Amino acid sequence: MKKTIILITAVFVFTLCLSGCTDTGKLYLTVNEVTHSVFYAPFYAAVNLGYFEQENIEIELINGGGSDKSMTALLAGQADIALLGPETAVYVLNEGKSDYAVIIAQLTKKDGSFLLGKTPDDNFSWDKLKGKSIIGGRKGGMPQMMLEYAMRQNGVIPGVDAAVRTDVSFDLMGGAFIGGQDDYVALFEPVASTMELAGQGYIVASIGEAGGDIPYTCFMCLDSYLDNHPENAKAFLRALKKGQDFVASASTPEIVDAIAPSFADSDLGLLTAVVNRYKDINVWNEGAAMKKEDYGHLIEIITQAGIIDRAPDFETITAGELW
Repeated sequence: MKKTIILITAVFVFTLCLSGCTDTGKLYLTVNEVTHSVFYAPFYAAVNLGYFEQENIEIELINGGGSDKSMTALLAGQADIALLGPETAVYVLNEGKSDYAVIIAQLTKKDGSFLLGKTPDDNFSWDKLKGKSIIGGRKGGMPQMMLEYAMRQNGVIPGVDAAVRTDVSFDLMGGAFIGGQDDYVALFEPVASTMELAGQGYIVASIGEAGGDIPYTCFMCLDSYLDNHPENAKAFLRALKKGQDFVASASTPEIVDAIAPSFADSDLGLLTAVVNRYKDINVWNEGAAMKKEDYGHLIEIITQAGIIDRAPDFETITAGELW
């Protein structure tokens, strides 16, 4: 009888661990983010304003340092949810993985990176990239593909008119630009503005503004996790939606106050400049839902980059029933 009780207790504890809950009812979720950026302001606002606490959720946030690394962590079971580029979910599903990544929410709808040059240029035009070298990011990653898409849209052919480097890791691009001979680099905030304030580079263009609407950064979990814990995903989305609604209606100072705890080492003036920059180009998605036509634009860009020749169905790769 004693052995039976021990076995039942062990099974109960194991089940709680799998679901991320404890006997207090608290839901612990590990979220792996591709990078730490003001670009994800609605999520940080939801964390800092207590919206996840209202859903009895505690978030452990891990910086992945690139979409490929964040997806690896998700597939390895090192995260319950990952925030990264949806292109990685396309790649995983195309590889035939039985337990693939499902997109449960779209956070951003434009590229959040900016093109920086070595000198200030208030009259930048894309044809100035001709004959130049640009650090663009990892091949097959959205920053690199969106940069090349924006170049093509403006009559500059990557690899023909200008060289785009894809050999620099996402988190090392700024340092490589500062210490190297390349003419331009594509960087996220607050790194871009931090470098500009330090005189190490100068923002000349918004890649998101040039590239148009696209599902750029999304939350996703494994298909098995969604099957086993749909209520966890729904609770997460309820909290996230409150953060999205807040950012959609709040003033810049209110947004800065809400996200500042997530950027303790950043100057408030810097955060204000970055938030304004993102508001100006309307980067944040309104709610969790992804538009099917925007997914089509994503596939167009990945295909144009020569990375894929087929795409998963929208209904397969997204968890539309949660929206």
